[in-house]
Amino acid sequence: MSMAFKFRMLSDENDRFVRDYEVMYDMSLADFENFIREDLEYDPAMTSFFTADDRWNKLREFTLEDMGDMGGMGEEAPVPMASVVLGQLMHHNRDRLIYQFDMFGDRAYYLELIGTGEPKSGAEYPRVTLAEEPAPDQYDPSASESEGSAFDEMMGDFCDFEGDDNYDDEF
Repeated sequence: MSMAFKFRMLSDENDRFVRDYEVMYDMSLADFENFIREDLEYDPAMTSFFTADDRWNKLREFTLEDMGDMGGMGEEAPVPMASVVLGQLMHHNRDRLIYQFDMFGDRAYYLELIGTGEPKSGAEYPRVTLAEEPAPDQYDPSASESEGSAFDEMMGDFCDFEGDDNYDDEF
């Protein structure tokens, strides 16, 4: 039996950016990285995936290149992406990955497993099922700053009475 995973990817640089990806559970992290990079139209670069806890703290690192044992630095060596498939890491809805695409600028995307199921008949995987807003610029974070957020727009109406001395808060 094969299974498809559905991931939602968000960016902390643009609140309006959203991608939903459907991929097969046996896809390697290296293939997933390549798929994401091509979807975002990014150039190949040094990238990593991290497993993450429910507070988005980085846990285990997975790199494109085999980093060896890191010279016995006492840390757990990163695992090459090509040697790991998504099904080995993702076990429950809401499991999380961080895709760090800019190692020096510490810029990343946040992926959460939002669904699993049987692949749809006739569908080709991997695939993008939702794409909102262009991806943040790969090299220039300031070029992709959003014009506010959907949250700010929705909450703006609640600030109408701020500074209005004629408004009485008492009943």
